[in-house]
Amino acid sequence: FHQVCGPFIQTARCYARPVRRKRKDIPSHLDDLPPTMLKKDYANVPIINSVDDVVRRLLSLEMASQKEKMKIKIQQLVEKVRRSPSDNGSFEVQVATLTAKIRTYEEHLQRHPKDKSNRRRMLMDIDRRKKLLAYLRRVRYDTFENTCKQLNIQYSLPPPYSRRVTKRWVVKKAFCLKVFQEARKLKAPERLKQRREWQARARAAKE
Repeated sequence: FHQVCGPFIQTARCYARPVRRKRKDIPSHLDDLPPTMLKKDYANVPIINSVDDVVRRLLSLEMASQKEKMKIKIQQLVEKVRRSPSDNGSFEVQVATLTAKIRTYEEHLQRHPKDKSNRRRMLMDIDRRKKLLAYLRRVRYDTFENTCKQLNIQYSLPPPYSRRVTKRWVVKKAFCLKVFQEARKLKAPERLKQRREWQARARAAKE
């Protein structure tokens, strides 16, 4: 029966194959880059103005990879917050670089939500950016506000630490306090002896 009906079943499966839904176009933070802009490595080359249109098109962002576009985007974000033209490692510059990477990870995970490796990298970068922003907020609040405004970052304060009080936790805490008090009682004579020796040495040094 299987050999006789095999081709018919196979044909039916071909007809019954579900139609794949077309994925929605996810907007990217790299869409605002004009395709005629040159790559980062060729933007300041003097001879670039004398090349023909075909070569210029090959060296532009129209034919560039996402890595090349990321370099331009990071440079644009860094220019908004850097302290001076030679500033390449301040906290603001690091926050701008991490912001560009985080937004790229978010767009990638919208298309591939099961990519655990990139999700882990994104969470690590988010945690690192939070630490840098917390330091800026504590030390240079005006710089912190300007960085969040220029990079369009919504900073939320971390929640206060709260621990659920359970019966087991209360019993464990009481036991630890009791052990600590008993240990102090056992060490009390030895500490008293050491204190008397230090006092005797101090009196002898004065005399």
